[in-house]
Amino acid sequence: QVQLVESGGGLVQAGGSLRLSCAASGRTFSRYAMGWFRQAPGKEREFVAAINWSGGITEYADFVKGRLTISRDNVKDTVSLQMNSLKPEDTAVYYCAVTVRGSNWYSPDYWGQGTQVTVSS
Repeated sequence: QVQLVESGGGLVQAGGSLRLSCAASGRTFSRYAMGWFRQAPGKEREFVAAINWSGGITEYADFVKGRLTISRDNVKDTVSLQMNSLKPEDTAVYYCAVTVRGSNWYSPDYWGQGTQVTVSS
């Protein structure tokens, strides 16, 4: 059974940093693309960043603009999201996800439960 467990969310002031982590279990995750999505109150869930199986290819949403960095550790089966220069509009629940079937990392197959990130102005 696939399990994704996020951690690292919290309350931070604008301009601050947070590092989100996602621990994966139940599969050999080094084979699969993984990503982060977020959902702000009253809005649809949106893509934030993704990384391919080896870590050699990454993709970011336009609003990231160099502030966020996705990385993975295939030995520990973890994926992380380093978030710098946070803005109040980054406030959302952040979800870890993995794409097991196919190659479309915008439509992952499994999701974590989410971790809240709140950025105060």
